[in-house]
Amino acid sequence: MHENGFGNIEENKFVRAVVILILHSKLEKSKIAKMARTAPRKYNKARKQSFGIYIYKVLKQVHPDQGISSKAMSIMNSFVCDIFDRVGCEASRLAKINKKATISSREIQTACRLLFPGELSKHAISEGTKAVTKYTASK
Repeated sequence: MHENGFGNIEENKFVRAVVILILHSKLEKSKIAKMARTAPRKYNKARKQSFGIYIYKVLKQVHPDQGISSKAMSIMNSFVCDIFDRVGCEASRLAKINKKATISSREIQTACRLLFPGELSKHAISEGTKAVTKYTASK
């Protein structure tokens, strides 16, 4: 491994390609110049998805004067992801048992009844029904 002005030549594919083209010089100068102008693209990191903004909106509806720390937000986000996963898995299991290819609101409702205890499941089902009704009315 040897160094050139651009760093380690084995690691830098673009520089290596240009050096090979220049050494072989089978292409015209314009093609080499064009390849030198079109540097490889640098891609941004994928953004992490989070329920943070929605958790914050609900917090402000319930307690407008309260805030939330980043650690508490991380815990709440993990909690929401876990519940979302559990409801999805249970609804998927129910659809498979009933030999259905589609998860409908009925499977989601039944999954909520099975996962959440007593009064909590009733509130979850009523809020879900209200959200579905609001969505269908807006169409």
